[in-house]
Amino acid sequence: MTEEQPPRANSQRDEKAVSDFVERFAAQLTDAGMARMPARVFAAILSSDAGTMSVAELGEQLKISPAAVSGAVRYLSHVTMVSREREPGSRRERYRVHSDQWYEALGNRDQIVKRWEDTMREGVASLGPDTPAGLRLAETQDFFHFLGQELPLLLDRWREHRERTYGGSVAT
Repeated sequence: MTEEQPPRANSQRDEKAVSDFVERFAAQLTDAGMARMPARVFAAILSSDAGTMSVAELGEQLKISPAAVSGAVRYLSHVTMVSREREPGSRRERYRVHSDQWYEALGNRDQIVKRWEDTMREGVASLGPDTPAGLRLAETQDFFHFLGQELPLLLDRWREHRERTYGGSVAT
């Protein structure tokens, strides 16, 4: 495998191709369960060279209102897919996607998976471990337990791979 370097900023971007990518990726995120507007905002920020955009830039690129941007960013911040930053010397905010955001988003799911596992355990006890529903919940509980144990190991392997492949100079 050859070592890849982070791409350099390209001032000659094909805005139509960028827009097509944003809408295609947003549609895939929507198909996976994300609301449409947060998916579009996330895809736009992800595809920006700087990895950061303002409300005005997002509104202009996506042809949406500041209120729509605000609602989308609120959701994306809540699920740790973007962070808010103040522009130096200004009250305006910029929204950033970090290069390790997928890692962070998945890593933050540990607590959720653990709660689901605990809830399934309670469900098994409530429904009875020998009932069809209890057996189905027990299998789901076991899946969440398995996922909770394997996900940190997988994320550690990704961190090692990322360091080998991209080193410490990954664009944020």
